[in-house]
Parts: sequence; structure tokens; C-alpha cells
Amino acid sequence: MSAQEITPALRQWIEEQTDAGHAVEAVLSSMHASGWSEDVALSALEAVLLDRLSAQRADQGRLPDLVRPGASEVWAHDRHIQVLVQTTCPRIAVLSNVLSPQECQDLMALARPRLARSETVATETGGSEVNEARTSQGMFFERGESELCARIEQRIAALFQWPVENGEGIQVLRYGPGAQYKPHYDYFDPAQSGTTSILRRGGQRVATLVMYLNTPQAGGATIFPDIGLEVNAMAGHAVFFAYGTPHPSSQTLHGGLAVESGEKWVATKWMRQARFE
Repeated sequence: MSAQEITPALRQWIEEQTDAGHAVEAVLSSMHASGWSEDVALSALEAVLLDRLSAQRADQGRLPDLVRPGASEVWAHDRHIQVLVQTTCPRIAVLSNVLSPQECQDLMALARPRLARSETVATETGGSEVNEARTSQGMFFERGESELCARIEQRIAALFQWPVENGEGIQVLRYGPGAQYKPHYDYFDPAQSGTTSILRRGGQRVATLVMYLNTPQAGGATIFPDIGLEVNAMAGHAVFFAYGTPHPSSQTLHGGLAVESGEKWVATKWMRQARFE
């Protein structure tokens, strides 16, 4: 089995499978069933995905990323932020000290009176709708709506080298006991008829920052099923992920596990390709 090589035909087959939207686990399973060793299968898949990510970044232009990608701590506008964990493919970073305890409390207090049942983007129409996959309550702040929002937005812009105007307003969500958000992608599906109208407001979403405003008693982790990653919700921490192309090959499928005890509050910032209006 050690003599197996990553052939052009194998690379093409992997590309075809990911283009068709098959999960990484399914592609690996098919390779094993066809007689490929685990080491060769993993190496081939990793090589193809890394090459594709590089090509996507070249095609799409620069993406939001940490101001110092290799550092364990960075200065962002007005505070030091620690980088706890990061991956390159997909691009994910788990951060701490993104928000102060007081900022977390203030965001929750300002958002609470405006909470309503959360909706998801309806890419078939370009509007929004209540979706059974998302059982939280939420609201949006306007960009720069308050001194607090403006300060946090300036911090995010400095942290990821991305203009404030290329971001949507901060969304605050509350998940009560049992509430969850099933795995999904944050980009707008190009195949859906309503996506064209959505993209007129600032282009595609290219990155997401989920900031945790409290620490649930149990449950509520953010999961990335394609890579087997779970990020526990802890007040002041955040998880960032970027996606250079609106396709499952970005490996940014993610969701919020059900809250088992207590409640979970998060503030989400979506970054767009261009100025968001």
C-alpha cells in the first residue's frame, strides 16, 4: 500500500466529489472502499483542498484574516486579543478577550428589549423567513448605531484588516434551553434565484465572527462537522472563520448545539466583499 501515489486521475476525482457537495467523510469513505490506504487518502484530499483554497483566494482577492496570523496575541484597536487555536484549511481562529465582561453585559442589555424569533435568509426570494433549523431569538444593530457598536466594529476591522463599511450590523442572538441552530453555511447560495438581489447590498459574505456574550451552564458549543471541531461558548471569547468561495469545499459548515442548561448569548459579525448598504 505504501507504493500508492496521488495520481492526476485521483486528484480530478476528488475535485469532482467536492464540487458535487459531498462531505469530506463521504469522500474518504469512498476512497477507502476503492482500496486507497488511509494515509494516501488523507494526503490526497488535503493536497487538493489546499490547492483549491489557494486558487480561490487568488480568484476572490484578499480575505479577512488576523492582522498577525502567526501570533499568539495581537493588538486590535484598543485591546490585546489572544489567539487560542487556529487552522489554515479551513481558515478558523478561536480567540479570547475579544469583548470585555462589561461589553458583553451591555450588548445583552441593549438587545434584550428588541429580541424576536430569529429568521434566516431566504435565498429563493432574497428576503428572510422563520426556519425550524434556527430556534433562537435575535435582533440586528445598525452599523455604528451606538458608541458601543462603533467601538466593537473598529476593533473587528483592525483585528481582521477589513473595512468597517464592509461589515453587516452586529446581530445578537439568545438561545434558551433546548434552542439550537442546525449545521449550515453563512454564504449565500449562488444557485438560488434570490441571491442576485442579496449580493447587490455588498457582495458575498466572506467571513464570520461569532462572539460569545455569556457562558452557558451546559451545551451550546459551535460545531464544525466537516473537521470535527467543537468550540465551547465562553464569555468574551469568539470564533472566526473565512470562506473564499460560496461552496461546501470551503469546509465551513457549522452549527450551534442545543443549550442543555441555562442560556447562550452570541453577537455575530458578517463580513462582505464590498461596502454593505
